[in-house]
Amino acid sequence: MKTILNIIWLILCGFWMFLGYLLAGVLLCITIIGIPFGVAAFRIGVYALWPFGYTVVDRRDAGSPSCVGNVLWLVLAGWWLALGHITTGIALCITIIGIPLGIANFKLIPVSLMPFGKEIVPSDQPFATR
Repeated sequence: MKTILNIIWLILCGFWMFLGYLLAGVLLCITIIGIPFGVAAFRIGVYALWPFGYTVVDRRDAGSPSCVGNVLWLVLAGWWLALGHITTGIALCITIIGIPLGIANFKLIPVSLMPFGKEIVPSDQPFATR
């Protein structure tokens, strides 16, 4: 079932959200200071491309640098990406078939706002690997 949902997701909004994360990642990687933010954008972009079968968990070893990184991320790219998820989530919820996809889009908003200190793992192993 998750493969079917991922294919529908990819066609309706996954590819477009991936392009948004790719654009944010490229823009953030222009400076040396922005490279960790660009890497985070690429990581979440791949998750936004194929989200079913994966989940986001908190990393226990994340400290204060990830808090500072999240504040900078929120200002630089987080708001715009979260608005993209809100827009596509509302558009998907218009039809009955799109409601599960819209809900999945809304579940991506917290990680798009604060990606540092989070890890993407398979759903059957919902624990951080580190």
